[in-house]
Amino acid sequence: MMHLSTPGISPTVTDLVRAGLLQLGDGCQVHPGVVFLPADRLGAIRPIVLGDHVTVGAFAIVHGGAQIGRNTHIGHRVTVGEPEYGYALRRVYQGVGAPTLIGSGVVLRAGATVYAGAHVGDDTTIGHNTLLRTGVKVGSGSQLAANLTVERGCVIGDGVRCSPGTHLTADTVVEDRVFIGAGVRTINDRELIWRDPNNEQPLRPPKFTHGCRVGSGAVILAGITIGEHALVGAGSVVTKNVPARAVVYGVPATQRVEVTS
Repeated sequence: MMHLSTPGISPTVTDLVRAGLLQLGDGCQVHPGVVFLPADRLGAIRPIVLGDHVTVGAFAIVHGGAQIGRNTHIGHRVTVGEPEYGYALRRVYQGVGAPTLIGSGVVLRAGATVYAGAHVGDDTTIGHNTLLRTGVKVGSGSQLAANLTVERGCVIGDGVRCSPGTHLTADTVVEDRVFIGAGVRTINDRELIWRDPNNEQPLRPPKFTHGCRVGSGAVILAGITIGEHALVGAGSVVTKNVPARAVVYGVPATQRVEVTS
């Protein structure tokens, strides 16, 4: 194996394997330009585990605590297990690593970033340049397309489809079989107060319940629940909870009919 970074500074793959900090399953293919970083910003060291037949593309960065299941593909320039650092979501992060679990048969396309503590279920695809922040959980068989931002603590179920360019605000819940169109915007803050602890109100993320569908360009306001199998039309601004099987659209979104199948 070649060195992963500047010779004399970063350990080689062989060094990491010998030290028990990197486990490579049978048939792994790791590009010489991959960087493995077992230590977080505070110096805590966590082993990295790659299952059988994992492929890791050029210039990917894999941090300590990453556990990657068999037959998973990590594309070029992907980052896995990035420790959160700096101010975000009403607190300061110190760059602490955490277990980052990537299931079997997962595809992380070029440029995707998965932060420390995130979990991605089996047979899920994460699109080009998509960002999964700290603690995000994605179920099995889901497809998150390109250029998504999935903020801290979001929980996404099984069999979810999310189209390009959508933003899921922190702690949003997306249940199984939900379909979210392109460029959907979600909001969890009704007051838009930033860095003012004496006046900040609790954040209220939206919730997308089982099997609902949300058209491209829709805006879902703070605290809104989209009911099971409901349909939100493209470009709608949803200001009230949507009942199960309702069809709503417009600005503000208004119920028109019910889903019949």
